[in-house]
Amino acid sequence: MSTTISKKQGSDAVTTYTNAAIEQLHKLDPSTDPDFLRAIMKPKREIVVEVPLRRDDGKYVTYQGYRVQHNDARGPFKGGLRFHPSVDLNEARTLAHLMSLKTAVVNIPFGGGKGGIAVDPKTLSMRELETLTRNFTNLLGDNIGPLIDIPAPDVNTNAQTMAWIVDEYCKRRGQNLGVITGKPIELGGSLGRDEATGRGVMYATREAAKEKNIDLKKSKVVFQGFGNLASFGARLVEQELGSKVIGVSSSQGAIYNKNGLDLDAAERYYHQHKGMKGFPNAEWLTNEELLLQECDILIPAALEKAITPANAPKIKAKIIVEGANDCTEAEADSILKDRGIFVVPDILANAGGVVVSYFEWVQNLNNHYWDIETVRKELEKIMVSAYNRVSATANEHHMTMRVAAYTVAIQRIARAMILRGA
Repeated sequence: MSTTISKKQGSDAVTTYTNAAIEQLHKLDPSTDPDFLRAIMKPKREIVVEVPLRRDDGKYVTYQGYRVQHNDARGPFKGGLRFHPSVDLNEARTLAHLMSLKTAVVNIPFGGGKGGIAVDPKTLSMRELETLTRNFTNLLGDNIGPLIDIPAPDVNTNAQTMAWIVDEYCKRRGQNLGVITGKPIELGGSLGRDEATGRGVMYATREAAKEKNIDLKKSKVVFQGFGNLASFGARLVEQELGSKVIGVSSSQGAIYNKNGLDLDAAERYYHQHKGMKGFPNAEWLTNEELLLQECDILIPAALEKAITPANAPKIKAKIIVEGANDCTEAEADSILKDRGIFVVPDILANAGGVVVSYFEWVQNLNNHYWDIETVRKELEKIMVSAYNRVSATANEHHMTMRVAAYTVAIQRIARAMILRGA
């Protein structure tokens, strides 16, 4: 997922939803201590390191690296590593918090972690990038491990980055591929990991449409984005749900055709032209304009803070399925609620990636690997179960799906903490 939480707003939004869920939990059970619930939402450990690098020209430089380990009451810390100039401690805190909630809401035995290096990898040669990655791995040392903290790819990191990390870790600690997920298949990666987040979003879309009595075969869908999540998700929405995708976008802008897009042609055009502008038989829109088009289902799958108080009153979708993290501002969420627009929140909708990362970890620990049909079947089972639990909580207690998801997650984390003796 290529989203970046803004320093102030991202933290404020997540805090708002967390506090709302804590208030709901206290109403449901007055014996619950709100101060305890707020305390367990604080990070357990924050690691800041200076990562050295000898550049190709001989210059010696350092970059700041981070790993925030949020909560491990339910299992090892889990979450991505991103290489981006905007990476800082506050961003890592927010994203680690979200990961704790995400793993809890889908009920897999992980906590939350996040981190990375404040660097633009495009400014580095391949040798420099590999050296920086290996140096960062060594500085993290025993703070990561298959039973401690299991990183994964995120912004500007990929299977190759994970391969360098697992190699560096195994050199010093023996062969244990479960230290990291998102690896190449040849190094213990899982089949289905590349499509996992998009497939999870498809399952969430299917269940939401079922709940709201929307005929998916007659539905028009807009994806904001066309990266890994949206490109897989858009195809799956068409192929498996029978819906018509009428809009997708890149960072430069969006293409839209109310009668539907040829997604294969759009992807070929994007790779050939490094953008979508000029794609035939489609209107060229801004990302903002795309969000406001008439559709049944809107899937923001690219930008943080995409839905704001300014555009929320103008959105025409019946359902919003949040593919991107933190893509709806808190005030905008209230507007959507008042307008009766049904929202499947990010911590539920885009959890498919971490679920299949969990499968990869399980396969590594057991040294037994699954076929693609097993991966898809098990992902569907977990996503549907999580959706049903959140939906039932929302309906029973008259909450939004977002507050219900946070409530389910925080309740599970708190219960684990209490059972451990907190």
